[in-house]
Amino acid sequence: MTGQETSALVNNDKSANIVVTKNGYTNGNASAAESQTKQDRGKPMRQILAAFVGNIGTINTGFAFGFSAVVIPQLKAPDSILPIDESQASWVASLSSASTPIGCILSGYLMDNWGRKKTLIVTEVPLILGWLLIAFATNIYMIYIGRLLVGLGSGMVGAPARVYTSEVTQPHLRGMLTALASIGISLGVLIQYTLGSFVTWQILAGISTVVPITALGLMIFMPETPNFLIVKQKPDKATKSLAKLRGSTYDVEREVGQLQSFANKNHTNVKMTPKETLAAIMSPSALKPFGILVLYFMMYQFSGVNTITFYAVEIFQDSGTKMDKNMCTIILGVVRLVFTIIACIALRKCGRRPLTFISGIGCGVSMIGLGVYLYYKYQWDHSEPPIEPVNTWFPVACIFVFTITCTLGFLVVPWVMIGELYPQKVRGIIGGMTTCSAHVFVFIVVKTYPFLSSVLYQHGTFMLYGCISLLGCIFFYKCLPETKGKSLQEIEDYFSGRIQTLKTKKGASALPNYDTNLNNTKPPIISVEKDKLLPS
Repeated sequence: MTGQETSALVNNDKSANIVVTKNGYTNGNASAAESQTKQDRGKPMRQILAAFVGNIGTINTGFAFGFSAVVIPQLKAPDSILPIDESQASWVASLSSASTPIGCILSGYLMDNWGRKKTLIVTEVPLILGWLLIAFATNIYMIYIGRLLVGLGSGMVGAPARVYTSEVTQPHLRGMLTALASIGISLGVLIQYTLGSFVTWQILAGISTVVPITALGLMIFMPETPNFLIVKQKPDKATKSLAKLRGSTYDVEREVGQLQSFANKNHTNVKMTPKETLAAIMSPSALKPFGILVLYFMMYQFSGVNTITFYAVEIFQDSGTKMDKNMCTIILGVVRLVFTIIACIALRKCGRRPLTFISGIGCGVSMIGLGVYLYYKYQWDHSEPPIEPVNTWFPVACIFVFTITCTLGFLVVPWVMIGELYPQKVRGIIGGMTTCSAHVFVFIVVKTYPFLSSVLYQHGTFMLYGCISLLGCIFFYKCLPETKGKSLQEIEDYFSGRIQTLKTKKGASALPNYDTNLNNTKPPIISVEKDKLLPS
């Protein structure tokens, strides 16, 4: 051994920490966690591509939301080929949300039995049929049936897209990529708002069929998730799936071993009877997050987000603004899309809780502000003689502030958490139940808006929405966990009671596991004295 080789192994500092990693010794003062983390990350573009294809179908949910905002004014117009009244308009707006819960429940069953990939393929069929039926509608009932089919497909795609994304991506990408579903919805809303200002509703419905056809064609070439394949006791196929998703330089066998170890520990690879499935759903690891997310969705929907989305053109018209209502709606769609993208990036940096508080406070204040202005506008309109509204920019500003703050948290966080919080063995079915409850709230809010507006007037309705948002912040502060940077196994262990908190202690580094038993043991630290050789 030469002098240079010896000196390279001698510690000349006062002290040094050597971290024993899977691949040897790493200087603890240099960032051991960072060095090991880089080795444990697969190729990101493969995961991004799989997530992108898996979420194309979510654009249809945005189509379903945005379609009523542009079709109702056209159907109410004096020259409409299918004239409708207020009651029929409310059904056109809300019927897609009425069938969505059925799709959610159905998708949960299909996910756990057919797989995530096949479910995402099947979900496009009712969407294609629904849009074609609307495009060729000759009476209002064909539109009703078409909206029901579109709602069914939208419900079926929600949970599978998010679960598929969460299971094919690694923790450092999961939060951002799972939020692609929210981007898809916002993009769909924007497309409907924009095209609906220039084309008839029949042409718009025909154009909408392009997305489900594209999603169906591309999804055929995507791999099934390794988690599902492990549960179905197909480790060889899981290895091939992971190799496609992570790349040739990644330690695929190690992750497969971790998935198998976790499946054995939690018995997720054993086919359950209906009684065992019910017991799993009623267990704390499933029931606690289900309760949290159902209440989250209730408060989020009753903040008024889909009232604004479904009735955007009419609300801008009723606000008294002198701006063109269609242009305002298009700009609103652009703002929603831009801030959904910002929210996806912020999820990786800020976490789930801070973004939720931004939404709760921002939505509450802006809705109350809009309600106060509409109260004064009501007084001005009913005075003798009527008074011309002033500061007509203010309600428009309130709607835009509402959309921005709502998009940053409410429109992204709970949907991401569907793919994060639930235990592996019932993730499909309980994810479907959660999206079902979410869309039940959408239906209730959209259908009751005309009724509340007649009873409480518009100003009272929006004030009610604002108060619910502010009250929701108390619940979020007390109950919402922070899942940023946590593995799906850690989150499940937390709700099962195997670990007490998801918070990382100050000064601790979240090192990956080094064995396949998932026992969360930290690598040993070896202290080396000055002028001593490193251990061989």
